[in-house]
Amino acid sequence: MLERLYEDRKKQLLFGFLIGVAFGFLLDRGGATDFDVIVKQLLLKDFTVLKIIFSAIITGMIGVHLIVRYLPAELQPKPCFWKPIMIGGLIFGAGFALLGLCPGTAAGALGTGSVHALFGVLGMLVGAGLFASIYPKLTGFIDRSNMGEVTIDGVLEINKWWIITLISLILAVIMYYLEMIGL
Repeated sequence: MLERLYEDRKKQLLFGFLIGVAFGFLLDRGGATDFDVIVKQLLLKDFTVLKIIFSAIITGMIGVHLIVRYLPAELQPKPCFWKPIMIGGLIFGAGFALLGLCPGTAAGALGTGSVHALFGVLGMLVGAGLFASIYPKLTGFIDRSNMGEVTIDGVLEINKWWIITLISLILAVIMYYLEMIGL
């Protein structure tokens, strides 16, 4: 089945679209497209979004590594460019705080008819276009911060499943604690 999907671009697009719709639906049902929930998260009063993110991290870590183990797939880590990551993280955080939505939740909120999400998505598109237009001038700056392919298991030189297990347990304990104290 996967071979046919891999060869058919239209099926890939349809499959990706359907997964995106399902993802947006689940984000909305979880409350992650609600401005008030996001603002309460940023004010450390409601940790719904954090629990959604932690659940996604655990599911993604386990799922990706099972796919690599049992299907014809391989991990392809990208080089770590620390300067652009730091600057991009600051820009992302500022936009997240101002809009009350991140790119994924903004798309989900747009799907629910949120007008302020429309402005956020338009801002993201303008920002992406602006970055694309100045990218050639930034390549020297970007290249100077290249640390190569950095992975936690590579740095610590231990089996990736130990790291996956440890991180999953830590995140699960944090989520459990937040539930117990009512956040």
